[in-house]
Amino acid sequence: MAKDPAGDEVLQVKLSSIRITNLQNAVKQVPLIQLPQNSAAAQGAVQMRIKNSQSSGDRLSQSKSMVLQDSDLPQKPLSRHRRNQSQHGVALTVATAFEPLVDLKGEHLNVAKISENGKKQRKNWTSMWTVLTTDELLLYKDKQETGVKTGGKTDVVQLCGAVIDWTTEKSSKKNVFQITTNTGSEYLIQADSYSTASKWLDAIRRTVDSSTKEDRGFALRKSNSSEFLPRHSSLPGHGSASPSMKQRNPVHRRSINMFGSSKLKHSASDSADKNGVKNRLKKFIIRRPSMKTLQEKGLIKDRVFGCHLLTLCEREGTTVPKFVKICLEAVEKRGLEADGIYRVSGNLATIQKLRFIVDQEEELNLDHSQWEDIHVITGALKMFFRELPEPLFPFRFFQQFVEAVKIKESKQKTQAVKKLIQQMPKPNHDTLKLLFSHLQRVLAFSRENLMSTQGIGIVFGPTLMWPELDAGNMAVNMIYQNQIVEFILIESREIFNLDRK
Repeated sequence: MAKDPAGDEVLQVKLSSIRITNLQNAVKQVPLIQLPQNSAAAQGAVQMRIKNSQSSGDRLSQSKSMVLQDSDLPQKPLSRHRRNQSQHGVALTVATAFEPLVDLKGEHLNVAKISENGKKQRKNWTSMWTVLTTDELLLYKDKQETGVKTGGKTDVVQLCGAVIDWTTEKSSKKNVFQITTNTGSEYLIQADSYSTASKWLDAIRRTVDSSTKEDRGFALRKSNSSEFLPRHSSLPGHGSASPSMKQRNPVHRRSINMFGSSKLKHSASDSADKNGVKNRLKKFIIRRPSMKTLQEKGLIKDRVFGCHLLTLCEREGTTVPKFVKICLEAVEKRGLEADGIYRVSGNLATIQKLRFIVDQEEELNLDHSQWEDIHVITGALKMFFRELPEPLFPFRFFQQFVEAVKIKESKQKTQAVKKLIQQMPKPNHDTLKLLFSHLQRVLAFSRENLMSTQGIGIVFGPTLMWPELDAGNMAVNMIYQNQIVEFILIESREIFNLDRK
């Protein structure tokens, strides 16, 4: 049977039309690829490929060799999501070739520059608008609405050869990582949330790794030092430095051992010095002379103030301390008419000076001009009685005097108080007798000095007697102290058998 040339030609034209239609549908399904502006050659190549594909219908009408086979057509629809382009053959190759290294917009981060070219700086946290480029970290004071202006740039961190890692030693803030440049500058960067800080750290680390591959000739210098360090090992715990690599670094271990050994030597020398001081102190304490030896040599003298009354009288060979006698004589000589005698306080510094002279057993002349203020002498006398280890009214008599003063009948009360005073030790009895005899003469000038029995009782009550243990109410005890002294002062002639001249 003869072939029809016209029919074959019509069939070939129909087949070509079907193939062209399928090719156009396949081209429409391929996702458009946004290419960088500087990739003109690649863009032209892709456009040329699409144009050639669209014009292949003309060539198919002329030659069967240009017809695409079914195996060349895509079998599945392509996903337009960027992360799923790894399964799309040629489209993946073109997309990844022009994918930017860092897809991170600018953001406000807290930045502190702690070192510049190896020179330490004061840490000062500042909120900076941070922008990451292909090889730099740009720090701006603020963000402009239309974008970051070049004029507002305050600092540029060169990331080529830099070291970045988390740090907890340089700041007490959380989420802080450190960037150390190859010139020795150090930056601390912090974000309020861990996710933000981690995102920036990962992005900057990828940028550092990428820029480092292009230049292997840099050297990282330790801050404030001329020593150069290998990359990725200047910061402790850096991700690229494994523990095994740290152990294999003999210089690093030697430096640690050197500082550690010096610290150990320093602490050992300190402990040796302390032990030496302790040993010397022990020897001194063992060899120190006794109190009696020091007193015999005159190096330590018995004090007057703060000394027990019985001990002081035994040392002086009297029943009334000499200091009490000379003070009472001075008051009677020139102070009986002084306004507020014993009630008015004297100058404390002068009183302490008088006390020092008495304790040093120096010659004391109360007629000297420096003791012209009679209130200084009365103040020193009251201080002497207050500083007695046991008061002039001994502790064991305190409660007995309280019970005696509670007696309502006057004569019976007087006899009870007189009996208690007669039971006192001789120094206490004689000193009380001399003191109350003196206070009687003070009351004789009450119109001039404006002192009464009640006023003297208030002054001398807490001075001459107090309980050994303040277990009771202090206010109640003070009332009894004042009443006892006032009653003895009123009945002193009967109690002490004083002359009624």
